[in-house]
Amino acid sequence: MSQPHFLLVTIPAQGHINPTLQFAKHLIRIGVRVTFITCISARHRMTKVPTAQGLTFLPFSDGYDDGFQPGDDVDRYLSELRRRGKEAISEFITSGENEGKPVTCIVYTLFIHWATEVARKHHIPTALLWIQPATVFDIYYFYFNGYESTIKAQADETNPKRSIKLPGLPLLATSDLPSFVTASNVYRWGPSLIQEQMDVLADEYNPKILVNTFDALEHETLNAIENFNMVGIGPLIPSSFLNSNDSLDNSLRTDLFQSDSKDYFQWLDSKPKSAVVYVSFGSIAVLTKQQVEEIARALISSRQPFLWVVRNRKDGGEEEDKLTCREELEQFGRVVPWCSQVEVLSHPSLGCFVTHCGWNSTLESMVAGVPVVAFPQWTDQWTNAKLIEDVWGNGVRVSANEEGMVECDEIVRCLDLVMGDDEKGMEVKKNVEKWKGLAREASMEGGSMDMKLKAFVDDVAQAGCK
Repeated sequence: MSQPHFLLVTIPAQGHINPTLQFAKHLIRIGVRVTFITCISARHRMTKVPTAQGLTFLPFSDGYDDGFQPGDDVDRYLSELRRRGKEAISEFITSGENEGKPVTCIVYTLFIHWATEVARKHHIPTALLWIQPATVFDIYYFYFNGYESTIKAQADETNPKRSIKLPGLPLLATSDLPSFVTASNVYRWGPSLIQEQMDVLADEYNPKILVNTFDALEHETLNAIENFNMVGIGPLIPSSFLNSNDSLDNSLRTDLFQSDSKDYFQWLDSKPKSAVVYVSFGSIAVLTKQQVEEIARALISSRQPFLWVVRNRKDGGEEEDKLTCREELEQFGRVVPWCSQVEVLSHPSLGCFVTHCGWNSTLESMVAGVPVVAFPQWTDQWTNAKLIEDVWGNGVRVSANEEGMVECDEIVRCLDLVMGDDEKGMEVKKNVEKWKGLAREASMEGGSMDMKLKAFVDDVAQAGCK
């Protein structure tokens, strides 16, 4: 049997590219040749292009080679991404067939479901790489498959704590649902894309859904949908978390943002064990001026050393312009435009992580064994925050006031809880250690993840031979 050749396709966003590269790493390790496709705009911003034996990196133009800009039309962008993406994939597949290097399988991530149209045309199997938790996939599935009216009836915005019960899931409140469900009028493009994804899967016989999670973390939710076989193949995290000298890991890590320097590591080295508050809201969220000020006041009030990622305007953030007390802040901590999150979370001085709860950050904090202050902003982050506080217990979630603002005192309260040694703080730390051990066990080389991927590759190969 010839060497399997997988085509991985993702949108040009850091939170999508990084777990897909980790997935590519595991495929290469078990003997799969990988072609990684994303947009030129991501290539332009990469600090280094992913390189490895067995990997081909293939950027294509979506018509927005300088990236999607504020004010650009979302619908037009998505239309061009779909049209040009389908053309690029089809041309690559045809070229490979002519050269005797056929594609064995196409694996696509969130918002790239149109890749299945190309795959069907060329009679190639496909798989969805779901880069959010299984719980969020289940919520979307039930919402678009018979439970929409139930969710809307129970989701009473005047009573955000009212319970919503869905099969196989923990009790949810309105505030625990993804914003594509609760704020569909704001993110009108989101629900339609998710529904298209569910329709694509419904049309397939035995659809393959690979989820960036692991059995111990989401066993029930991985098995909540009778129609689908969802397989946890995560956590898709860098091996450096595991003290592994993995050459593949080093070559397949990239960043779309840059830090001016890494002298913050010297600063971290100077701090006591488990003392530093790390604050980062990821690569997309932009906070209001008032929210930035509330966070700043909380960090000053807490008197804890902190490392705060405040993206500058060049990187699509505006928080840097909103800081009015930077000089006072830097008496206690460091403010940086970006940092190497994996290395920061792994540093012994880290005491907690104030995070937007993006799924990559959630898993990385879990593997690193760092308690979390959950500060969600949109999409799946609301559900992730619910899971962190109420299901896994490895952190606490901030509460906003009636205007949606998280005030200084509330942030300090949460910091004191996870950094303190009272009953709640000790319970969080105990859960942090539990999930750290289980997450690392799941991601060990040669472990259950590799076994599942080998079974998946074999299944795809057999399907291609029929």
